[in-house]
Amino acid sequence: MEHRSVTPTAHGPGATFTGDVWVTPITGPTAPSRLTAALVRFTPGARSNWHSHDVGQTLHGVEGSGFVGTRDGRVVRIRAGETVWTPPGEEHWHGAADDTLMAHLALLDVNEDGSDPTRWLEPVTDEQYQAAHTSAGTTR
Repeated sequence: MEHRSVTPTAHGPGATFTGDVWVTPITGPTAPSRLTAALVRFTPGARSNWHSHDVGQTLHGVEGSGFVGTRDGRVVRIRAGETVWTPPGEEHWHGAADDTLMAHLALLDVNEDGSDPTRWLEPVTDEQYQAAHTSAGTTR
């Protein structure tokens, strides 16, 4: 057994997020596991850039309401208690709705060689973000 103390929360970098996002690392990979996990908190309207993960990503909502969108225009709403899986290589983004905070656990594996599996891309435009509200419906 290994007990770890609390890891400091850091502001999500402006190079990969729009708006105020706060990231609290939970765990990094400890061999033989490749799991990395973080609690990510989005203020209303905040969101990630487009990105993908070599080995996929699991998002588990813990508070509020937000969206996960894909390049083909599909958008799903994520709420506390709900889980969204993005498969390997799928370009997507996630963030809070415009009127509520949203927090989720982000779970993914690093690549077998230990390298970062995340490929960060361009920001989600305001138009793409606003379209998510319509695509996912208005139920909060």
